[in-house]
Amino acid sequence: MPRTLDPAAHAVRRDAFVDAALRLIQEKGYEQLSIQDVLDDVGASRGAFYHYFDSKAELLAAVIDRMVEVGVGNVAPIADDPGLGAVEKLQQVFAGIARWKSRQPEFQPEAVAELVRTWYSDENSVVLQRLRAATAAHLTPVLAKILRQGERDGSFDVDKPEATAGVLTALLLGMQDAAIRLFIGRRDGTVPFETVRLTIASYTEAFERILGLTRLAWPLTDDTALRYWFG
Repeated sequence: MPRTLDPAAHAVRRDAFVDAALRLIQEKGYEQLSIQDVLDDVGASRGAFYHYFDSKAELLAAVIDRMVEVGVGNVAPIADDPGLGAVEKLQQVFAGIARWKSRQPEFQPEAVAELVRTWYSDENSVVLQRLRAATAAHLTPVLAKILRQGERDGSFDVDKPEATAGVLTALLLGMQDAAIRLFIGRRDGTVPFETVRLTIASYTEAFERILGLTRLAWPLTDDTALRYWFG
């Protein structure tokens, strides 16, 4: 008789590999991480690993999916808060993602310096695409819900909330790419802090224009946050 798969047990076992990979990436970095390292940490066989993942890159993709799901999941309820206006919701979503990242060990500046060099290396372009796709899939519906509210109450000058939410997500991902490269440049000593400030300000203005907001109505970050990451 064919073996019956227990979905709950399967998910728990798969999560054990993801937990171990995230922990080991924080300790030694992705490039130095081997599948054997993960097997030793979990106490599993190579066959068990390939039952869940086709490769080391796919395991990293699962780590990224976990990070995005948890990060966006922490702010998704904001879109349903009846006590908040649309602009305030949008501000809190972006601020909430930033706050959540700053509290996670893997998102501390030293750990990020190790991770982002891996994510942005040529050999990991597929991983980076997975990160962008996961972020878009989880974040765009949250933004669309807020934009629909803003369209109804006149907070935002948007005609197509769903499409505009996709544009905002794409712009946010572009801003993240720029921020990562600025972050690496600051670590390498090749980018002045003023360049960081002007770049983020330009993205802020772009968001405001798309939403029909007045200039400086929606600051994406403050100087303290910029100094924390780029100082």
